[in-house]
Amino acid sequence: MGIPDFQSFMLPLLKFSADQQEHSLRDAIEALAQTFKLSDEERKELLPSGQQTVVDNRVSWSRTHLKKAGLLESTRRSFFKITQRGLDVLGRNPQKIDVKFLEQFPEYIEFRAASRRDKETALGAEAEVNNHQTPEELLEYGYQRIRQDLAQELLNRVKNSSPSFFERLVVELLVKMGYGGSRKDAGEAVGRSGDGGIDGIIKEDRLGLDIIYIQAKKWEGVVGRPEIQKFAGALQGQRAKKGIFITTSGFSNEAREYVAIIDSKIVLIDGQQLAQLMIDHDVGVSKVSSYEIKKLDFDYFVDA
Repeated sequence: MGIPDFQSFMLPLLKFSADQQEHSLRDAIEALAQTFKLSDEERKELLPSGQQTVVDNRVSWSRTHLKKAGLLESTRRSFFKITQRGLDVLGRNPQKIDVKFLEQFPEYIEFRAASRRDKETALGAEAEVNNHQTPEELLEYGYQRIRQDLAQELLNRVKNSSPSFFERLVVELLVKMGYGGSRKDAGEAVGRSGDGGIDGIIKEDRLGLDIIYIQAKKWEGVVGRPEIQKFAGALQGQRAKKGIFITTSGFSNEAREYVAIIDSKIVLIDGQQLAQLMIDHDVGVSKVSSYEIKKLDFDYFVDA
């Protein structure tokens, strides 16, 4: 069935509160998860940021909308109870509660109008308001789309770059990830140009306690098991135990299965992962803007 959208949680959440007792948000989430028979996987599913589960986020926003309509009220941090208006609504035995239903209440109309203005300001006047996603979902999935588009642009540029540029790019990325000591040290260690790529060694850390053998190839086709076997053989020849194989394309399933069973530790980085690492470590990209998401600090208002 999948996880219901936040509107689908509204009526069950209000019914859960019908006993007029104070309830915690955590108890409400657990009760609704059981009501909708969510699987363990669905309960654990995270938003793209990995900071919150989808079900927690949607139930929280369901509660927020019900509060804005005056059907629920906060009692203390992460606790709430039903209001008289909420009881009156349940007394009418509604078949469904959604944003359209809540627009009968003036406070909610004001809340929606303010939210809509904020979205249009942030996303542009032509932005379509999605009533099925929470603000965090809209923001995070929008961010992921922007990131994926940027990653594809980066990968296209890398594929069209010269072998020497690709060599410098890989060195800079590894240094920014904490390998190789200084860029000068890393460049000397890795800078042996090959046919469309580089081969060499780099320090695992700034102290050089271990070394890593590197192979990077600007391939068009999928890298198969034979190429990885050659790389593993080169590791043995260098008496090295660790290696990184970087390609602008991808790896076959056989190649990935092979590195999982051999003694040497070989990390495979395909084109998509390479682009993501470049974004994470600010290689070939520049920051345009950043946003902080804040929430109300209930502890601040304890004595209010």
